[in-house]
Amino acid sequence: MTTDGNGAALDGAVVAVAGAAGPAGRAAVLRLAAAGATVVAADADAGRLADAVDAARSAHGDAAVAGETVDLLDPAATRAWAARTEEEFGRIDGLVHLVGGWRGGKTFADTDLADWDVLDKLLVRTVQHTSLAFHEALRRSDRGRYVLVSQSGASSPTEGNAAYAAAKAAAEAWTLALGDAFRKAGGEDGPTAAATILVIKALVHDAMRAERPNAKFAGFTDVTDLADAIAGVWDRPAQDVNGQRLWLTPKP
Repeated sequence: MTTDGNGAALDGAVVAVAGAAGPAGRAAVLRLAAAGATVVAADADAGRLADAVDAARSAHGDAAVAGETVDLLDPAATRAWAARTEEEFGRIDGLVHLVGGWRGGKTFADTDLADWDVLDKLLVRTVQHTSLAFHEALRRSDRGRYVLVSQSGASSPTEGNAAYAAAKAAAEAWTLALGDAFRKAGGEDGPTAAATILVIKALVHDAMRAERPNAKFAGFTDVTDLADAIAGVWDRPAQDVNGQRLWLTPKP
């Protein structure tokens, strides 16, 4: 379990957030900005991204939050985003990957392989592109962190979620490989950068509760709690979180 990010580890850090316009992304941008980070928020939806950036700036008058419309399915565009970020701010200390999506059915036999095509792009390709684009800058940082949010089904898939669980598992494996690269780069002194996986069952936010006031959302992680856990990754030494799955829900 991570800490709540109340230390000064993020003060002055430069953190990029991919998928910043959704509920989890908005919460993460707010939390990171409140901790003193300069946040470079990216999303494919320019309108929703602008709303997320404005909300963060309104909540924290001195927040340093920038927005970039980026197609993370385009590897060249993703690398250009990373290069612009490092050129403008002089460093990159984190990439928080919050690009999500779900497709599935009720039974294994009902699986539509078209769902895999969609999920492979959303959940795997975007991880590949962001990790390759930001790897070197994170390795150079004295507190670099690559944070992936995954789902418990990757470790315990159900039949109707075959495509989703397989895509999440692939994203986890890719992130752990990045962690191995950071470990080797650190040598005998240990890594200064870390690739970390936060595992949830599902996310919940206020709008969902308002829509379903009688729902229990058992085992769900509130987006604000997820944001605290994301910030908390910087509170711990790189070697403690590198290549680790940090569970925010009970293991299945």
